[in-house]
Amino acid sequence: MTDKYILREVIQMSNEEKLTKVGINWYPGHMLKTKKLIKEKSNLIDVVYELVDARIPYSSKIVDIDNLIKNKPRILIMTKVDLCDLKETKKWQKYYEEKGYKVLLLNLNNNSFYNNLIDETNKLMEDVFAKRIKKGIKNKEIHVLVVGVPNVGKSTLINRLAGKKVANVENKPGVTTNLSWLKTKSNILLLDSPGILWPKFENAEVALNLASMTSIKMEVLPIDEVAIHILKKLEKYYPEILEKRYNLIKLDEDFEIVYNQIGRKIGAVISGGEIDYDRVSKTILQDIKNENIKNITFDRVE
Repeated sequence: MTDKYILREVIQMSNEEKLTKVGINWYPGHMLKTKKLIKEKSNLIDVVYELVDARIPYSSKIVDIDNLIKNKPRILIMTKVDLCDLKETKKWQKYYEEKGYKVLLLNLNNNSFYNNLIDETNKLMEDVFAKRIKKGIKNKEIHVLVVGVPNVGKSTLINRLAGKKVANVENKPGVTTNLSWLKTKSNILLLDSPGILWPKFENAEVALNLASMTSIKMEVLPIDEVAIHILKKLEKYYPEILEKRYNLIKLDEDFEIVYNQIGRKIGAVISGGEIDYDRVSKTILQDIKNENIKNITFDRVE
């Protein structure tokens, strides 16, 4: 089967067929185990840091998170804010704040944020500390669960708070596979957890958004489908990026023409002058992963 035939198949796929595909999902055993362990350790957890990707603040929010953490005090941290469309992401910040969340926007590389996070964490614990003092109990470390989808920046956050590398950091999903308590430079003890997804996506948009930001392994969804999703998002919301990056003012309805144009621009030409469609798709995904394409937010507040 040729790359051109596969590309045509993806283009012609109906929404119903796409939903069927995303129903078969990447859900490693450690994710199920993680949920079970979080529930078991619930009585040890004081505060939850729930991380979401600022570029997909809705799609990257764990759907059943409330079942795991119950009524624990929580800070919703929007990571990678330096890569998002801040105007659109701030709409999501307001959306979640109106639902009662404490929301912090985080540039993972900005050290000033972390002092603010520690201050907010201590504020959440003020009542608990006061009750402990009345009972004559010495204030102890704050036990914080760090949770989020894969590749959302949990390990980077932990290492910054610890002041050294205590968690593995890679720009791909599935690096952390076990729960572990980690010390920080402050009075906070962190419970690192593997990235969590859900067994089945009922919404193709959510699955494709997650794949676009490499929260799902590249092998799980058809790479052409994810790449085309990215191009359509750029055309709809960021046509200036589409033009600057790929010399495309708009997308042709025939995506073979689109792929041919991009392929020639990036030099993805194989013998006989044919375009390497697989390389084009991989380049589009890598452009987001390598931050060649940024200042984007794919989720929209309706």
